[in-house]
Amino acid sequence: MNLDDVDRIGAADQYLAVVATTRVDNSVQASVVNAGTLTHPVAETPVVAFVTYGRAKLSNLRARPRATAVFRSGWEWVAVEGACDIVGPDDVLAGFDSTHLPGLLRAIFVAAGGTHDDWAAFDRAMAEERRAAVLVHPERIYSNAPTRRQG
Repeated sequence: MNLDDVDRIGAADQYLAVVATTRVDNSVQASVVNAGTLTHPVAETPVVAFVTYGRAKLSNLRARPRATAVFRSGWEWVAVEGACDIVGPDDVLAGFDSTHLPGLLRAIFVAAGGTHDDWAAFDRAMAEERRAAVLVHPERIYSNAPTRRQG
């Protein structure tokens, strides 16, 4: 399994993913987001990315920066687990120029299948809502999809 499987399965169902984070009591908090894959803006490695402003997810990720994202289409699914970086108006990422945040949020939106007719309005809404980018480093990828054989 690799992130190509994430793109393929994600694209088949509007890039919807269930994202799971861990609460302070170690229970799981889950929600549905649009997510996609792109290159990390600092590490320059592939990541799964989504944009959020939800208090629960951000609070959980700030305290315990790990997440699992599960994409599905029909009965086929792929999960990506890993450590997370948060980049936003309230979350500084070392090596990232905060003036590039609007472009990063746009790139994640597009990677998750989004389009927009008015990027200036999009940027304003993201800023007003104090939205943050979450970048999941793929430490473990697994799926029920058949394994593809080389050769």
